[in-house]
Amino acid sequence: MSTSDIQQEKRDLLKSMICQAELGGGEQRIKKQHDQGKYTARERVERIVDPGSFVEFDRFVTHRCGEFNMEKSKYLGDGVITGIGKIDGQQVGIYSQDFTCWGGALGGAHAKKICKIMDFAYDNRIPIIGVNDSGGARIQEGVESLGGYADIFHRNVKCSGVIPQISLIMGPCAGGAVYSPAMTDYVFMVDKTSYMFVTGPDVIKTVTHEEVTKEELGGASTHNEKSGVAHFKCLDEDDAFERVRELLSYIPASNFRKQTIRETSDPVHRDNTKLKDVVPPNPKKPYDIKDIIFEIIDDKQFLEVHKDYAKNIVCGHASIGGIKIGIIANQPAFLAGVLDINSSTKAARFIRFCDAFDIPILTLVDVPGFLPGTVQEYGGIINHGSKLLYAYSEATVPMITLITRKAYGGAYDVMASKHIHADINLAYPTAEIAVMGAEGAVNIIFRKELMGLSGAEFDNKKAKLVADYEKQFANPYRAAELGYLDAVIYPEETRVRIYEYLEMLKDKKVERPIRKHGNIQL
Repeated sequence: MSTSDIQQEKRDLLKSMICQAELGGGEQRIKKQHDQGKYTARERVERIVDPGSFVEFDRFVTHRCGEFNMEKSKYLGDGVITGIGKIDGQQVGIYSQDFTCWGGALGGAHAKKICKIMDFAYDNRIPIIGVNDSGGARIQEGVESLGGYADIFHRNVKCSGVIPQISLIMGPCAGGAVYSPAMTDYVFMVDKTSYMFVTGPDVIKTVTHEEVTKEELGGASTHNEKSGVAHFKCLDEDDAFERVRELLSYIPASNFRKQTIRETSDPVHRDNTKLKDVVPPNPKKPYDIKDIIFEIIDDKQFLEVHKDYAKNIVCGHASIGGIKIGIIANQPAFLAGVLDINSSTKAARFIRFCDAFDIPILTLVDVPGFLPGTVQEYGGIINHGSKLLYAYSEATVPMITLITRKAYGGAYDVMASKHIHADINLAYPTAEIAVMGAEGAVNIIFRKELMGLSGAEFDNKKAKLVADYEKQFANPYRAAELGYLDAVIYPEETRVRIYEYLEMLKDKKVERPIRKHGNIQL
């Protein structure tokens, strides 16, 4: 055999192995995946990253398990695709589990491939994206599978706050497999095809005798609306990929990278006269805080996080004058914008993400206080509410706070007040900063005066006292006199004033005392 024939034979072998690796679990299983409305692992990678940018690692890795006839069942790549690609020119690490190979089950070699790409992403300070579609641990490999999960978990913690970690749940995610996504920064789920649960419906029925479907137990709606485990519910897989790309346009590649300016043709000094009438003169009348958000951000582009969870607070990414920011806002249109367990936890987590990656925070305040009741107290509102206070107090990024209407009681302190070191505190003329609302305050302060009155005399006296209290306290000027507000602004100048302050704060640097870490109320 000639030298050229030998070379060609070797080339043909490589080509054959590449084709074999690309087939995954085979054409029949690929067809089944497509019939379920799902892409294959490799197709998902191709749709997430820029065309032609993916460089695959470890294409020919296989497991070394010899028990249970596993030596007769091997797939090149061992059920997961790993590598580096680009999204809008930004490098990212990515792994995508292949459900056509043993249902995407994780074994030792599979886990090592994931750990290798996570290490590469960490060392090169680029985001890591995990596409999860797996039935869980590969039972045949026993403790090696369990150890593989723990190796991944350890890296999730190591990467936390250093590089963005994004999880896409594209199928089942059960048992130990759920903990890695839970430790990442953002979790995307696809409606009707994604599931996350520690124990499945069959086990629950056996142990607790509850009957529940996969969708009810751990579907996209459940984790976006009830548990808060997921941050985005997507219509289909393509929708998920688009939203991942949108998210990455708002966040840096790592905590070592400076934020870039987001391109916009939206002028900073444009007309904002619509804001004159957004906040109703009646303090009891609700309004949608998003009407303010969409009016002041660039191009009305707002990527809302946890949209369907704890709707009494709004969190999301946007930009003003090209400066990328995170926004936290009480929502008067839902539960009057009151703070409770879920909204406190939701906002605290978002604040800590923004702070970790040097994303400035804008807080819009219209909060009547914390939600009262035994459900909240027994559920630990004291601990959960203090998470929000801790997150704001710990943050060192530029923080701008705007009080649009109510800021009552302890909730005033918690929502990025001057006292916990927000940089700039603003208010509209409609702002009311007080310990509580006028009626409640009058009932306490003038209890003895009102006690002996009844009928019209009582009503008239109370109405006068309420009016006097509102005149004296239901405004922003007492706080402004004390220096707790830096300015009272007209609503129509909101966008330009916030932009000006963001520009002033762009070189902010805060040194914290050296410590191992604080002790947040988990």
